[in-house]
Amino acid sequence: MKIINCYLIKKFIGPFVITFLFALVILLMQFLWLWVDELVGKGLEIKYILRLLFYASATMVSMAAPLAVLLSSLMTFGSMGEHYELVALKASGIPLSKLMLPLAILCILIGIGAFWFTNDITPKSWLKMKSIQYNIKNQKPTLSIDEGVFYDGFDNYIIRIGKKHRDNETIEDVLIYDHSRHQGNTTMTYASKGTMSITPDGNYLLFYLYDGYFWDESKNDNSRSSKLPLNRAHFKEQYKRFDLSSFEMSKDEHSFYQSNTKAMSIEQLEVKIDTISQLIAGISDEAVRAFYNGMHQFQTLHDEPEMIKDTAKLCIESILNQYDKQKLQNIFGFANQASYSTAGNVRYTYEDVKFKNESLWSHQIEWHRKFTSAAACFLFFFIGASLGSIIRKGGIGVPLLITVVFFVIYFALSIFGEKLAKGSAVPVWFGMWLSTFVLIPLCIFLTRKATTDSAIFSIDEYTKWFAKLKKIGKNQLINNENITDLS
Repeated sequence: MKIINCYLIKKFIGPFVITFLFALVILLMQFLWLWVDELVGKGLEIKYILRLLFYASATMVSMAAPLAVLLSSLMTFGSMGEHYELVALKASGIPLSKLMLPLAILCILIGIGAFWFTNDITPKSWLKMKSIQYNIKNQKPTLSIDEGVFYDGFDNYIIRIGKKHRDNETIEDVLIYDHSRHQGNTTMTYASKGTMSITPDGNYLLFYLYDGYFWDESKNDNSRSSKLPLNRAHFKEQYKRFDLSSFEMSKDEHSFYQSNTKAMSIEQLEVKIDTISQLIAGISDEAVRAFYNGMHQFQTLHDEPEMIKDTAKLCIESILNQYDKQKLQNIFGFANQASYSTAGNVRYTYEDVKFKNESLWSHQIEWHRKFTSAAACFLFFFIGASLGSIIRKGGIGVPLLITVVFFVIYFALSIFGEKLAKGSAVPVWFGMWLSTFVLIPLCIFLTRKATTDSAIFSIDEYTKWFAKLKKIGKNQLINNENITDLS
């Protein structure tokens, strides 16, 4: 039996590794498709792109692991069934349940590893990935000033170069617009020739301009009384410097993302959940206490007998009759203002509690997500192994099709449950485990059918059933024709 167990594990490990890497590549291609617009045209070094892909792939392990388990288990047991290895093992007295046991234990270990990775590695990788994405998104396009093109890569400046020599330093017909005063094209510099170079440390772009003119039509406080609204000057040589720091990648770490739920481990999520729950309870208690403190006289009347209420009503009417009309208007105005103030406090408290509840749900959802991805590895194994032994088709075609169908169903149920949990329609734990609750009876059903050698998914059985149905229909048609002829 040990030899068979080793054989099964070796047969499973190969497809698992290949399908796991294949799933990561597919997910990375989707990621690149979404981010291709941000990556193109910014002159990024290959090391930044590779780092981004590395950290992004680490955040996708929780999705790739269940997918790989399902596909590899389908391929393993489907191939064994296609080559009659399962038939031979069952004939020797080894049931399918014993054949599944070593791989089930292996998938439990894979699930534990996926849980550890999701809890410890994924939050750090997600933080690194978001930091690099932030830097790339806010980085300017690469410095490339072409001939005859108005380049606007520098803040408040537009540069046009008429001609560039082959050394990429000597330039002619240079035009520079200065928009730093935010008054349009009022300040302009023109030079017939010059040189362009970058400092050795790469921090600045230097322009040495020769034989040019400077125009300034910008308005200032004295522009109305000025007799010379246009300033024009000729220069033999002029020097300009442009900062290139905005074209460089900044540090990867950004504290802004550290408070996100995806950047937290289970321990951090539990602390945050407890803190938010206490804040919600404190706000609710304070709101109730303030409301009853402001309405204690009505609460007192509410607790008194009806006779005391009527007496209090008469007393209030007698008191109000003592004031004139102006005084009563002031009293009712104050009461109206107090009611609006109370209503405003209630609305503010409601919005505050609503915001904190949404934050609480997001933290609880992320807490449950770390467990559901690990549980999916174990459940997908039984689905894949059972379907593989029933269908008995190896290779990659049929298993891949079945994997895509089941994974899409699981993914759709996960999104649906998460939406329900965010909307407080159901408890958070129920919404996040909805897909697992659906998988459990499916696993039991398929495992039972596989262990009892059911032909529920056999193509040959359905072919025979349709042929038999066709034959019955044909005989019925012949009988109807005979009855018609006799009549």
